[in-house]
Parts: sequence; structure tokens; C-alpha cells
Amino acid sequence: MPFLNKLEHAWQEAQSLLMVGLDPDMARMPADLVGKPNAIFKFCAEIVDICAPFVCGFKPQIAYFAAVGAENQLEMLCQHIQSSHPHLPIVLDAKRGDIGATAEQYAREAFDRYGADAVTINPFMGFDSAQPYLERQDKGVIVLCRTSNTGGADLQELEVDGVPLYLKVAAMVADRWNTHQQCGLVVGATFPAEIARVRAVVGDRMPLLVPGIGAQGGDIAATCQAGCNANGLGMMINSSRAVLYASSGEDWREAAAKVAKQTRDAINLHRPSFKSL
Repeated sequence: MPFLNKLEHAWQEAQSLLMVGLDPDMARMPADLVGKPNAIFKFCAEIVDICAPFVCGFKPQIAYFAAVGAENQLEMLCQHIQSSHPHLPIVLDAKRGDIGATAEQYAREAFDRYGADAVTINPFMGFDSAQPYLERQDKGVIVLCRTSNTGGADLQELEVDGVPLYLKVAAMVADRWNTHQQCGLVVGATFPAEIARVRAVVGDRMPLLVPGIGAQGGDIAATCQAGCNANGLGMMINSSRAVLYASSGEDWREAAAKVAKQTRDAINLHRPSFKSL
């Protein structure tokens, strides 16, 4: 199933715009998993299973796995999501950006090795660096646009012909790269005014991956008002640490599920045009 269709189905099925990021920090691993074989996989798989009813997908951050040599556990995790929750898309957060031949290998890694439904990429090197991902017409390509970190303004706010660079990126992706309706954009919840400007440029169809709520302090109400499309959909609002590490005690599973549900419900409260089934 093409990425956008799968995402739209997940939005409707779970009545949720919440995406949970899987950023397993070894320093914050629950005590009952410390020292156990494949602890990262076990932690993330349990988070996936308890949060699945409340989310529209999962976003594993590849660096947290690669830094500790746990790529095989990331493979196991992606396989687990695919087999146990096949309706939920996997967005591999890799932020890749390299020349064409190397990009082909990164595309193979994301889509063939891990089986991701979508991957995040950096547009700085232009179309030929994105083309190997875009050639996978059933896969999503989520392009960095206006990121949630304050330093993003160093380049993203620079004006080109009087227009901020991030809006140039949004228009470029919408008008030239999105031929097969597979693209999305990363726009941080910490900048709701920019979310609204991006939505105005790209229209209702393109999904936005929106990090920055939870631990980064993005405002849910402002995010929903700025980024939802006419149907009250259109966003993957990501929360990672606030869910994963909701508790450092023995109740970490229950706490993670509680925060995921609360976040889903808070988002729904502020979604324009949202009507619960």
C-alpha cells in the first residue's frame, strides 16, 4: 500500500495524529531490562505494543540504534511492527542526504533492510540526492523543511528573493518532487506560525511530520490550529521522550500508555473539524 494511503488509513483507524518516536537511550533503560539480551528491542517492542491503540505510526531514530551497534535490533523491531501492527506506518528517522550513488544505498537500507514505509531526508544537496528515494513510488519521503531546533534558523530563515528558504523548500517539494504524492515535510511544533505558512504553500494533501511537543515544549493547540488540513488530519505529531520515559519505575509500561493516550486525546481536542467516531 502506498505510504500516504497507509497513513490516511491509520489516521482514521486510530482516530489519532500522534506518532511515537522510538529513541532508546541506554542510560534510561528500565531497570528490569538492563543487562538482558536484546534489551533495546524488548523495550521498544513493548512500547510499540502498549501505544499502538493510540497512534498513527512509529518513528524509530536510527542513531540511537547505530550508536550502540544495535542495527540488528532495529531490524527486529521493524519486523515486529510489520507483523503485529501492519496497519501502522514506520517512518525511519535518518535525515539522509548524499549524492545519487550513495543515496541509492541509503534508500536500500531504509526500504529494503528495515522495511520502512517512509524515511526522512535532508534536501540540501538537491533533487539528484532525493531521486533514489522518490523512485520508490510506494514509499514516503519526508523532507526537512523548518526543523524544531533553534539553530535551524541559521539557514532555514535566510531569505531568497524575499522568501524564507524553508518556504522555498516547501514549494520545491510540493511542485517538483511530489509527482507521485509520496512526499511530506518536517516542520517543528516549536514554530506554529511557520507550520501555518508551510500548510498554506503545500495545500491539504501533503502530510507534515511535526516533532517538538512533549519534552521540547511545543504547544498542541497551536500546532493543530496551524497544521491540520481541512479534514482535521494531515499531521504526524511526534512525541518521543515524554512517552518512552514517562516513568523510570516499574510502572514504565503503564505510564507510557497513559501519556500516549493523554497526548492523543489532547491532540483530538484541538483538531479542527474533528468528530470522534
